[in-house]
Amino acid sequence: MNILRFLLLFIFFKFNFLIAAEPLPFNNIVLHKNPLEVSQVKLKDFYLKDIELNKNDGKIKVLNFWATWCNPCKKEMPSLNNLSIKYPQILVFPINVDKPNQTKTKKFFHDLNIKNLSIYFDHQFKLANQFQLRGIPTTILLNKEGNEFARIIGEIDFYDKKFIEWLNQFI
Repeated sequence: MNILRFLLLFIFFKFNFLIAAEPLPFNNIVLHKNPLEVSQVKLKDFYLKDIELNKNDGKIKVLNFWATWCNPCKKEMPSLNNLSIKYPQILVFPINVDKPNQTKTKKFFHDLNIKNLSIYFDHQFKLANQFQLRGIPTTILLNKEGNEFARIIGEIDFYDKKFIEWLNQFI
């Protein structure tokens, strides 16, 4: 009888876990079981002034690392812009890893009709090294406490319904 009770409990918990687990919307999202501690996030604004993100402002932050020469970056940037328009409670930081060139970067945004995003730089790769990036585009997702809860390696459609539904559980 104890074995039967154990099996029933095992099946119950296993079944509940499978139902409760939210599937990832894309294969290239890495969801951390426990968020990774992030000490601080410092980057440069368009005018190369230092910016430090507020860690505990209660907002989800999307740090998208990109470059003007990166075709996947070019493909995903409009969807990142749309995400920031539709969900202003999500703070989006597109971070260019090129050598700072305001004219080239502004043209990149203009050609893609990106009007809702600001331009940031990490030309010395301090943030890229801090987050141990392996390539671009890479997107780091920070939770409301400012810790990394997931990362996206490669291109995605940030405005895809599956992604937005998945992200809503963290907002």
